[in-house]
Amino acid sequence: MRTSFIMALVIFVLSSCSEKITKPVTQTPEVKPPSKPMIKEILNEPEKFVWNPENFADIKIIRYQIPGFDKLNLQQKKLVYYLTQAGLAGRDISYDQNYRHNLKIRRALENIIMNYNGDKNTEEWKNLMTYTKRIWFSSGIHHHYATDKFKPEFSKDFFKQCMDETATKLSDEMLKVIFDPTIDSKKINLDPAKGLVKGSAVNFYDPDITEKEVDEFYANLMKDKDPEKPLSYGLNSKVVRGPDGKLMEKVYHLNGMYGAAIKEIIKWLELAVEVAENKPQAEALSLLIDYYKTGSLQTWDAYNVAWVKATEGDIDYINSFIEVYNDPKGYKGAYESIVEINDFDASARMAVVSENAQYFENNSPTLPAHKKKNVVGVSYKVVTVAGEAGDASPSTPIGVNLPNANWIRAAHGSKSVSLGNIVYAYSQAGGPGMLKEFAHDDEEIARATKYGKLGDKMHTALHEVVGHASGQIEPGVGTPKETLKNYASPLEEARADLVALYYIMDPKLIELGLMESLEVGKAEYDSYMKNGYMTQLTRIIPGNIIEQAHMRDRSMVAHWVFEKGEKNGAIEKVTRNGNTYLNILDYDKMRVLFGELLKEVQRIKSQGDYEAGRDLIENYGVQVDPVIHKEILDRAAKLNIPPYGGFINPVIVPTKASDGEITGFKIEYPDSFTEQMLYYAKNYSFLPDDN
Repeated sequence: MRTSFIMALVIFVLSSCSEKITKPVTQTPEVKPPSKPMIKEILNEPEKFVWNPENFADIKIIRYQIPGFDKLNLQQKKLVYYLTQAGLAGRDISYDQNYRHNLKIRRALENIIMNYNGDKNTEEWKNLMTYTKRIWFSSGIHHHYATDKFKPEFSKDFFKQCMDETATKLSDEMLKVIFDPTIDSKKINLDPAKGLVKGSAVNFYDPDITEKEVDEFYANLMKDKDPEKPLSYGLNSKVVRGPDGKLMEKVYHLNGMYGAAIKEIIKWLELAVEVAENKPQAEALSLLIDYYKTGSLQTWDAYNVAWVKATEGDIDYINSFIEVYNDPKGYKGAYESIVEINDFDASARMAVVSENAQYFENNSPTLPAHKKKNVVGVSYKVVTVAGEAGDASPSTPIGVNLPNANWIRAAHGSKSVSLGNIVYAYSQAGGPGMLKEFAHDDEEIARATKYGKLGDKMHTALHEVVGHASGQIEPGVGTPKETLKNYASPLEEARADLVALYYIMDPKLIELGLMESLEVGKAEYDSYMKNGYMTQLTRIIPGNIIEQAHMRDRSMVAHWVFEKGEKNGAIEKVTRNGNTYLNILDYDKMRVLFGELLKEVQRIKSQGDYEAGRDLIENYGVQVDPVIHKEILDRAAKLNIPPYGGFINPVIVPTKASDGEITGFKIEYPDSFTEQMLYYAKNYSFLPDDN
């Protein structure tokens, strides 16, 4: 589970030793260091650091720093470096998972950019560069959030000219894919009438396979499942039609699908084992390697149990096929990697939330049968990101709660992290424009300015630590993926959001010393309702519905609560000078409404009530009012603030002695998004065009 960029947008808008392993280290594989002037080092001059080096299309590009890296010892720095390299080694996988032709198209564009010697000041060339940057940002030809296919703003004739001048080869079929808007127009289709599988271009199923066939295939696989410890069926595979016409899985592992990239991932993970901080960490990494070698889902579960228990040390990581948001059926895990360094001061403060998880569960407005008697092993840390790849980059979450398997979470606990330096970078690159435009009055602006950042941080902590860890499914009810199907993800995110919204107005947080006043909660209520009801619509193309899981969650919560709250005097809609504003009249009544909706969403999940879950999402979370949508777009356009943001990664560069042994590291910061992407293309392209 992850907290998305939308949470970070609020900040963007508001602007606020254990046992050591001492095995000898083998020779480190060579990675060509970035060349100047592609990378410019920043030497302890934070006031000169450029947080927002460029914008394009609807994207703001941001850079983040790695505070605390210099405090690590050499062994820990090696561990961070190896884990970061392992993550980047799988970068191509994300492109191929997102669409079967992505790698061919991306490489053709990269070849053109690296070799074109024509006039680069024309509008056609500038539009081709923007198109390429959008593909890099989204790891494919479909928008990372809206999932619509990008429309080239350059002509086919110009593109062919560029191909000829750079000896770039691309078939007529690929040209049709790029220029014909009707071909594979949607990466993820959530309209059942169009077919969730056949209507989606995402590369988890052969194009001729239907949703009915997928349902039957996995129903047959899962008929003998262990109800207590169900495997994550389908997580690391593509479903294809075999020679006999029957469906089968192509599993991602060393000798299977994506084997060339997985070989590189394993190489770096094996080096990471040798410099692990302690035995549990090394054992977890070894199980991850075994999983990559075999593709065994039993090994995946064993790894996750070991990973959850490996809580000592300063370094942690996420690596593998994890989140299922990109699969319209909710089976397939997208490849991602995040490497983390513990932020001790911030984690100590926020651990208070984790230590009181049982209080929040016991006092939840949910039904007694849906509460956990014992919330096990919830841990929360604020971490510093050292590197990201795959589905986590360039667009990154700001909080993560894993593992996703409910039985592991219940029996062994979970890890929740907030990506502190990512949150900080968003705030440094932000501005107050959206707040001033959409806030109802000066009082709301003042409250947001004073308490908004803390409100967002508390929401993230409660969402991840308490929200995703809370609640239980009734005996005999299948997993949410089975019972709630394509509505499972937005309902789960709504449940976690509602837990956070309910408790952020609880005086218990003041008692625990987490905030000084309930004004923090009020600021978060103001922000959440504005975002869910209005400002997130800046991400929607006119005429489209809301499809992304987190956006459906927030839209559903905001519209349901507004509908009920307008009737009981909790909130009102105000029109002033032709502009719409939301004005909360009674925050206590709002909290009651959030609690009522939490009770219902938890009941839906606990009982597997598909019809009720579908009705909530479809009636409140999907449709867009075209009148208010146009208003929001017009108001936001005047501010010239891109609605999406993502990151250039720092580069960790090893320094070596004459014998090749690593003696230290330095951090360098790429000057531009294009330079980093071309550097990645040269150094981390391991998959063939067709897998």
